[in-house]
Amino acid sequence: MKNIRNDHEVARDLASEAGQLLLRLRARHGFDEPDVLRTLGDRTSHEFLFSALGRLRPSDAVLSEEGVDDPARLRARRVWIIDPLDGTREFAEAGRVDWAVHVALWENGELVAGAVALPAQGSTLSTVDPPWLPEERPSGQRLRITVSRSRPPAFAQRMATQLGAELVPMGSAGAKICSVLLGMADIYVHAGGQYEWDTAAPVAVAQAAGLHASRIDGSPLRYNVADPLLPDVLVCRSELSGMLLASIRDGADLDSAGPHAGG
Repeated sequence: MKNIRNDHEVARDLASEAGQLLLRLRARHGFDEPDVLRTLGDRTSHEFLFSALGRLRPSDAVLSEEGVDDPARLRARRVWIIDPLDGTREFAEAGRVDWAVHVALWENGELVAGAVALPAQGSTLSTVDPPWLPEERPSGQRLRITVSRSRPPAFAQRMATQLGAELVPMGSAGAKICSVLLGMADIYVHAGGQYEWDTAAPVAVAQAAGLHASRIDGSPLRYNVADPLLPDVLVCRSELSGMLLASIRDGADLDSAGPHAGG
């Protein structure tokens, strides 16, 4: 148990430290050159996380959005899956807080630790101490579905109409899943393309907190596979999952969906 506990702490501490680096970079550079800021943010956070993991967990493999994908990870027992800056667009916009840093550990087929830093919100959610979720939602409260701010899935509006729910657009997959963990939304649904690093860390925290997390057809989310494309995800309170999966089956039209980063 000691090693497992330490892995949780490593994920939390590295995500938090990378987030602080990004806040300092944002403050120093400003927002006049957003493309430059995005590039600097991606590179600075990746280099910090990759170096730190190499020092702290030298025998583990790393899969990073910003790194070269080494096929040796497919033979590794332990793989850190990181998104050094999730929500790059929002990071380079003044006043936006919906961006994140993801650090997750996959071991022997399962996500076993994870952390999502929300630096501009001053918090890190992790498997060290998963958020506490109330046993029941407030009765009569309208469902809130958080979706991609730029590319919400086509079926989301139909699902919202069917369920009488409200759509809440937001950047960064990590920030959206954390909004469910923190009770600011009830459901996160995405389709149209994501990658393992977009969801590994927030899904690890969500599952540790007792939330449902799956593909939108209900099948399991699988990580550390040859093709890191993981195109869709549903995260919600467990008691909502059956109803939501049925609603998605009734209204989904994904034939035209194509892969893109983030979500």
